[in-house]
Amino acid sequence: MLRLATTFFLIGIVNMTPQRSISAETSSSETPPALSYTMTTLGGEDVELGNYLGKAILVVNVASECGLTPQYEQLQALHKQYSEQGLAILGFPCNQFGGQEPGTAQQIEQFCQANYGVEFDMFSKVEVNGAGACDLYKYLKAQETEPKGPGDIKWNFEKFLLNRQGEVVARFAPNVSPSDESVTSAIEQQLAE
Repeated sequence: MLRLATTFFLIGIVNMTPQRSISAETSSSETPPALSYTMTTLGGEDVELGNYLGKAILVVNVASECGLTPQYEQLQALHKQYSEQGLAILGFPCNQFGGQEPGTAQQIEQFCQANYGVEFDMFSKVEVNGAGACDLYKYLKAQETEPKGPGDIKWNFEKFLLNRQGEVVARFAPNVSPSDESVTSAIEQQLAE
């Protein structure tokens, strides 16, 4: 009798294990591709981008020594204006364009705070083009978007807008200011949905 009870107990354990792994796979497969990556903040903390699901997201490759660097001020203004409505701005420093982001994570963070009071989320330096491009940017660049289609990042401060479901819905060239009406109206549209 004890032997039979032990057999049923062991069968129950064996049958439970696949169900747990199936549900874990299901939940991870629900994360949209653009948010399926783990990125590291300037402070060294790993963040799953899936945590941003439900927010409109503006992803920007940034640099501290670029003619477009003053866009930090406009990005911070967008953050102040729209963060409570659900906008998340994610800054990704990149040194691939003219070596305009040579600093360490600490130097980048200090620069952003001292010069622009940046409060939005900033991540560690990444590559956005070429063989060393991070997987997030490989995915973003492959998407068919308006007004700018797929392809390599042209320069610092190129912008990708994701909707609350984590889908890429727009891409803006580096010279399109964050305060440009095309950007703000696209953000407002995503926040309204």
